[in-house]
Amino acid sequence: MSEPLQRASLFTLSLGALGVVYGDIGTSPLYTIKEIFGESTGIHASPANVIGAVSAVFWALMLVVTLKYVLLVLRADNRGEGGIMALLALAVSAVGDRPLVARRLLLLGAFGAALFYGDTIITPAISVLSAVEGLEVIAPALKPAVVPLALVILVGLFAVQRHGTHHVGRFFGPVIVLWFVVLGTVGVWQVAREPAILVALNPWHALTFLIDRGPGFFLAVGAVVLAITGAEALYADMGHFGRPAIRIAWSALVLPGLALNYLGQGALLLGNPKAIENPFYLTFPEPLLIPAVILSTLATIIASQAVISGAYSVTQQAIQLGLLPRMRIVHTSQTEAGQIYVPVVNWILLVAVLLATVNFRSSSALASAYGIAVTGTMLITTLLTFVVLRYGWRYPLWLASLATGCFVALDLVLLASCSVKFLSGGWFPVVLAFGLLTVMWTWKQGRELLLGHIREDDPRLEEFVAHLGDESIARIGRTAVFLVSDPLTAPQALMHNLKHNQVVHQANLVVTVVFEHEPYVEAQRRSTWREVGHGFWQVSLRYGFMQTPDIPQALAAMRIDGLEFDPFAVSYFLSRETVVPTPGGGMADWREGLFAALSRNAGSVVSYFQIPGNSVIELGTRVQI
Repeated sequence: MSEPLQRASLFTLSLGALGVVYGDIGTSPLYTIKEIFGESTGIHASPANVIGAVSAVFWALMLVVTLKYVLLVLRADNRGEGGIMALLALAVSAVGDRPLVARRLLLLGAFGAALFYGDTIITPAISVLSAVEGLEVIAPALKPAVVPLALVILVGLFAVQRHGTHHVGRFFGPVIVLWFVVLGTVGVWQVAREPAILVALNPWHALTFLIDRGPGFFLAVGAVVLAITGAEALYADMGHFGRPAIRIAWSALVLPGLALNYLGQGALLLGNPKAIENPFYLTFPEPLLIPAVILSTLATIIASQAVISGAYSVTQQAIQLGLLPRMRIVHTSQTEAGQIYVPVVNWILLVAVLLATVNFRSSSALASAYGIAVTGTMLITTLLTFVVLRYGWRYPLWLASLATGCFVALDLVLLASCSVKFLSGGWFPVVLAFGLLTVMWTWKQGRELLLGHIREDDPRLEEFVAHLGDESIARIGRTAVFLVSDPLTAPQALMHNLKHNQVVHQANLVVTVVFEHEPYVEAQRRSTWREVGHGFWQVSLRYGFMQTPDIPQALAAMRIDGLEFDPFAVSYFLSRETVVPTPGGGMADWREGLFAALSRNAGSVVSYFQIPGNSVIELGTRVQI
């Protein structure tokens, strides 16, 4: 690619990153300064406190976002992909020779993913509410309309998800560019009126502000954390835009826009402490309030769109890694593989977001619930990064500890600070995360128990096939494909077909789909096979956790000696296990019942593996666990 084209491509990616990656953190100025001086912290808007609070926010952006994420964590990519599930896969691969450690890491990563869902629920609610609350500044009489209008916007946002984001995605970047330009412009205007706020760039003011809080230290830090919510998105969306584009967008526009706006809000409060009622909107001249509310609402919708899309991606990756049951996944773009829609997740999220909005009713109330999910995910990301540095990249222990130790300490302080608000709303994402973790771990352990029972009860494939060769069983001239979880045992569907129909197909492929701990598996590494004899082959199809499996396509691309694969002469045999919980099994009775319910409601194998419905024969079997 020529240099001008490379520059143009990088510019396009950077623009796209603005619209998707930075929507969440970009809307934090709507509520952060207001919450630092809110009733829950008890901090008064004195000149010293204003300067100290703005300084703390600025250095939080520098330390957590710039130093930790932009400079360190973005380096820990899984073949170009980022996010907690990609990092988890990388960490588990790094300790592959330590099964117990790998299992604990998987549990830790699953909890981080569960916390991310809490963030996905709170972000749309707090962002849209904080934007619509601008109506109160324009006309206090409109306050009763804030929650209903927010609910309408949220319902509309989730309702259009099935159409995909590619139709409106091209507008995301320009709107967010305008948003950050406006943030910086009003910030500069206010700073020019009160330039004394510029001393907040000195980190000493942040330090003294926090120390002076005494017992209220954690309350202050818990409010400052709101300025860095959305930092995880930098890493999560790296695969879509690349490390250079994300770094350029942050350095060239996002950080300056945020820093100037926070300084501008501080300058406003230095001149008018009463503006603490809503310092973000009051930084605007009164004639521009209505356009500011409209632009803020658009920005919060885009921010919400980013985390909703992230929830779909995390769900797909969790399914591939064996942490969630299959779900229907709809691809909303013919050109962008990452643009997907998961109906079940969409409607569950909508109900949860609406309940959160109605229950908390204001951005201030939701702010108490926000921090724990964000800081918990940040801490888990740092711990997994240490594992990758130490065991994946073989860094010396002292260097890996030095690179991540300070951030672990910082993340622990941030998490502890947000935990102070546990009873006033912080319980919400924690309870949600533990509920989701229970579902994930029950599904994983249940599948392990299920496969264990199948291995115990079913005959070995090679022995079964050898036995078939000794008998005169009728053969029919088609190809049979048996999808199995364990390639070493005879498929239940094969045994049922033989028992009831007393025939065997001329060619039989026993197919296992394996999802690797890497985002993508190239086509040339997709399939491996081994001939068992008597017209049977064991086939393994490998996919990355970011890929959507297409079994007919993969089989058609294979070239096996002695086998001519005709897609129109293939029958796909599926075994549908009905799980029967039994007392005294490998899990508690209630967890076995939960696994049975998840198994019954799991998505169809047919659509998940893109198998033609008119070529499928499904045979059921009951398995006790």
